[in-house]
Amino acid sequence: MNSIDLAGVGMTSQRTRERLIQRLKDQGITNQRILDVFRVTPRHIFLDEALAHRAYEDTALPIGFSQTLSQPYIVARMTEILLSAGPLRNVLEIGTGSGFQATILAQLVDRVYSVERIEPLLTKAKERFRKLGLRNITAELSDGSFGWKRHAPYNGIITTAAPQAIPDDLLHQLAPDGILVIPVGTGDVQDLRVLRRIGSSSEFEEEIIEQVKFVPLLGGLAQ
Repeated sequence: MNSIDLAGVGMTSQRTRERLIQRLKDQGITNQRILDVFRVTPRHIFLDEALAHRAYEDTALPIGFSQTLSQPYIVARMTEILLSAGPLRNVLEIGTGSGFQATILAQLVDRVYSVERIEPLLTKAKERFRKLGLRNITAELSDGSFGWKRHAPYNGIITTAAPQAIPDDLLHQLAPDGILVIPVGTGDVQDLRVLRRIGSSSEFEEEIIEQVKFVPLLGGLAQ
């Protein structure tokens, strides 16, 4: 786990951040560690300056290249589900995007690996990680549907883009008792699903949590 360095990034008012925390609580987020991390994470630096004033609204916002910075509630909900598996040594994130989800995770787990297929987004995300002093995130340009075999197995995998079906490669890269949190579906019909590996077997428990809306998980890069 890593704490962020706020020197030079600036923060919005305490009141603005507390309003977001209260909204997360009102929607059922109860993990105090996650709420504390949201309270100190400067979400505005993950957006272009023109949208930074909306950073603490509970809504998804565009980051270019037809991608979005996910709604804070969804980030918190998926993180809370992931942490329900217990302390996590290493987590794989599919879809670095702005880097916000990885930044949240880096303050809660030992090591975060993240893959992104859009190079300009990855470059910006890495700059933000450096600015925040996050040294436990390793990010690479790669096709998320392949996962990242080099650092597998993972105690947890979280996907911030929706495939039409769950990629087998991701299931194969889960450690025993590992957990996968993933939106699945097309267009406006997507379910947030949780798959838990049963010990070291090839069997999984699957649960549908709620309906969500994410950008599609697209292929196109070799691993």
